[in-house]
Amino acid sequence: MPGLHDATRGRILFGGDYNPEQWPEETWSDDVRLMKDAGVNSVTVGVFSWARLEPRPGERDFGWLDRLMDLLHAHGVGVVLATPTSSPPPWMGRLHPDTLPVDQDGRTEWWGGRQHFSHSSAVYRRHAAAITEDLAARYGDHPALTMWHINNEYCTYDWSDQAAARFRDWLRNRYGTLDALNTAWGTAFWSQGYGDWEEIHTPRRAHYLKNPTQVLDFKRFTSDMLLECCTAERDIVRRHTPHLPVTTNFMALWDGLDAWRWAAEEDVVSVDLYPDPRDPLAAQYGALVHDLTRSQARGPWMLMEQAAGPVNWREVNHPKPRGLNRLWSLQAVARGADAVCYFQWRQSRQGAEKFHSGMVGHAGERGRTYQEIKQLGAELARIAPAVTGRHTPGEIAVLLDWHSWWAGAHEGRLSGRVDLPRVLTAWHRALWESHLATDFAHPEHDLTAYGLVVVPQLYALTDAAIDNLLAYVEQGGTLVSGFLTGVADQDDRVREGGMDARLRDLFGIRTLHEWWPLEAEDTADCGAFRGTLWSEEIEREEDATVDAVFKGGELDGLPAVLGRDRGSGRARYLATLPEPDALRALLAGYAAGAGVRPVLDGLPAGVEAVRRGESLFLLNHGRDTVRVQVPGTHRDLLTGETVTGELALGRHGAAVLQP
Repeated sequence: MPGLHDATRGRILFGGDYNPEQWPEETWSDDVRLMKDAGVNSVTVGVFSWARLEPRPGERDFGWLDRLMDLLHAHGVGVVLATPTSSPPPWMGRLHPDTLPVDQDGRTEWWGGRQHFSHSSAVYRRHAAAITEDLAARYGDHPALTMWHINNEYCTYDWSDQAAARFRDWLRNRYGTLDALNTAWGTAFWSQGYGDWEEIHTPRRAHYLKNPTQVLDFKRFTSDMLLECCTAERDIVRRHTPHLPVTTNFMALWDGLDAWRWAAEEDVVSVDLYPDPRDPLAAQYGALVHDLTRSQARGPWMLMEQAAGPVNWREVNHPKPRGLNRLWSLQAVARGADAVCYFQWRQSRQGAEKFHSGMVGHAGERGRTYQEIKQLGAELARIAPAVTGRHTPGEIAVLLDWHSWWAGAHEGRLSGRVDLPRVLTAWHRALWESHLATDFAHPEHDLTAYGLVVVPQLYALTDAAIDNLLAYVEQGGTLVSGFLTGVADQDDRVREGGMDARLRDLFGIRTLHEWWPLEAEDTADCGAFRGTLWSEEIEREEDATVDAVFKGGELDGLPAVLGRDRGSGRARYLATLPEPDALRALLAGYAAGAGVRPVLDGLPAGVEAVRRGESLFLLNHGRDTVRVQVPGTHRDLLTGETVTGELALGRHGAAVLQP
């Protein structure tokens, strides 16, 4: 199968979404001049062009796109050609109202924005296939074409009647019989038993709490329906261009798609990433998304979208300070990106996102944003031969599963403050601040290559996943788990004892008596540290090792951190979320015990060290100049200078060192 390397060909792809239909055609020549000056070698075209390509049903206007493709090719810019199916033309909704999605209150979502399509509509799918077929037939042999981009940020929910019909089909395929469905959904509760498939609808607004397993299955169904739409278009373009890779862009850490399953269907895994420049932990959030995307790709990946400056959808939208765009782009490359791209090339003057930045902002080519883009383009070209295609796996796996996320987010949970992204981010932050190289994995993946496996929270686990964790420890691995793990099965049925018996045995838990969620202002005294968010009333087995205990209150003297050692294997369970410094110390200690070392010791605060192949990236996320001790002699690929023993990094400074 083709991959990202077929598009990069030894380069780092650099560019962004190019929407020339928003501009007079005479602007295009200026665009390609500026692209060449900035080192842009790739643009994504056609994402939101369906109304231009098909102004009326069945009519095609490809002339402008023909000229654009030829112009870009003549100036050495490759094209990632998008299917425009995320934003259907107004005529489709007017002529075919059944193509429009319906929200959970039964209200139609009209055209005038974007993503206004029903994934279950046969009419929408037919029109999407037709425009995709014609694009692939016309441009499949064009020399500018390097990759296909399917749709854009799949994220549409639909509670319509036609979605309900597809939902019933999906449920028949999953369960086979109504008896099996009723058992899985626990419909004996609240008199919800179904006697006919036609009684089942999408989980629209209810008077009180909805059936949690119905909601869970609806999320699974939505992910599957959107994936059907995606793979249908993918298969069309593959038939015309089997040698070219295909992608669709994920939104960062979004809960609407089972990204593990989606990634397996892609030639290139790509993501859109928009950290807040004012967030003091933005760099860690970026690193988390980089690590996750690289793990889904099992190698190099594509940063499809980021902002060169401010976005326009936060309450207050701040620009990026000087040097931050460069720093975050190099961070993405350090963590495996072989493409650094933006939304969008030229900042729009009209429309809903006219205040969303572009590589060429409203200030034009003399503006700071474009000048920084030019610098970055030159630097990416300089380091590309040393990093492109290189993949450096982490020694630690963080486990994440979308189905568990969905199940744990049900309305009737014990604490609305327990949010998986919050817990996941806290654990990843502890590893990131310890400079420990980290991958992500699904709980049923092969974990044997990792010295340490951490489970921030996996509320719902399949039997296969539990067996995999047990086998990992039995084979000598170190497993560290957070609270509320193994509580339920794949149907969101609470396991007997409040945690699977095999996991209780693994961690040395005799009885999990009760869960004690914490209020926002509360913490749990654990002696050497304080716990936040959660605590549990646990009775341990006599041979369990206790690393920390609760002090005071209802849980006085009970274990806060406990586990068992099994031969060379080790398992630990954290019944609370330690404060950041404490969690970092705990995980760093368990990593050291498992033989996992930091990328570089003795780093100043705010400095990140990442290895990719033979290259060592040093990134200063602070605003002050720092000095970094680097044993040996290296060459900085960004400057060409020799570095021996010590390196100074200025505000938002970066170095890419090779021995």
